[in-house]
Amino acid sequence: MSRNVRVLQCTPEDVFEVLADGWLYPSWVVGASRMREVDETWPMAGAELHHSVGVWPVLIDDKTVVEQFVPSRLLVMRARGWPLGEARVTIEVKLRDDRSIVRIQEEATAGPARLVPRQIMDALLYWRNAETLHRLAYLAEGRAQGRTPLSTAQREMASDTAGSADGADTVDSVEQMDAARPAPTDDQTPADSPDAGRIDIEANENPLGAASLTTPVSDERDQGDDAAPPAS
Repeated sequence: MSRNVRVLQCTPEDVFEVLADGWLYPSWVVGASRMREVDETWPMAGAELHHSVGVWPVLIDDKTVVEQFVPSRLLVMRARGWPLGEARVTIEVKLRDDRSIVRIQEEATAGPARLVPRQIMDALLYWRNAETLHRLAYLAEGRAQGRTPLSTAQREMASDTAGSADGADTVDSVEQMDAARPAPTDDQTPADSPDAGRIDIEANENPLGAASLTTPVSDERDQGDDAAPPAS
C-alpha cells in the first residue's frame, strides 16, 4: 500500500470543501481528465462520480464510489478505471495547530494492476499521489488565503525553485511538528491522551455510524505519517 503525507496551510474544513465538490475531482486527481456526472449526495457513502481517465483521444469512462465518509476527517473511495483496474483510496485529514496533515493511501484491489509487483506499484502510486496532494494544496489553501500563512503557490512563486518550497510541506515538516509538541507529564502518558484528530482506520472507527460505511477499509496496519517511500 502506498502512503503520502503533506502539511497544508489551511483547516480540515478547507480541505473537505474541495473534496466535497465532485466537479473539482479532475483538478486534483492525477489521471482524471473530465467529469461527466456527480451524484447529488456526494460525498456521502454510496455516492458516485462519473468521470473519464486518460488523455484525449484515448479516454476511458468509469466511476468512483464513496465507501466511507466522516466530515472533515476521512474519505474512502473505490476508484475505477477499467480495463486498468480498481483501487481503494483513503484520504485522512487531521488538525495540527492551525494547519492540516493530509494523508493519502492507495492500493490496487482489482484488475491488471494487481499483477504488477507490489514494490513497483507502490513506487508508482507514491510518485503520482505526491502530485495529487500538491494539487489539493493549491485548491484548499487558495480557499483559505487571508487567514493562513503563505500558501504553497505563494511560497513557490517567491522561491528560486519549486522543489525547495514544496519540500517544506512534506514528511520532514510532520516530524518537526511532532518533535515540537510538549512531552506528556508524569500523570499523563501518550496512551492516556490519544490524538483527538486521529482516525483509527484499522478499527473502522466511524463517528457517523454504520450508515456511512459500505465496505471495510484495508486491514493492513498503518506505519504512521512519516512512512518512507517504498523502495523501487
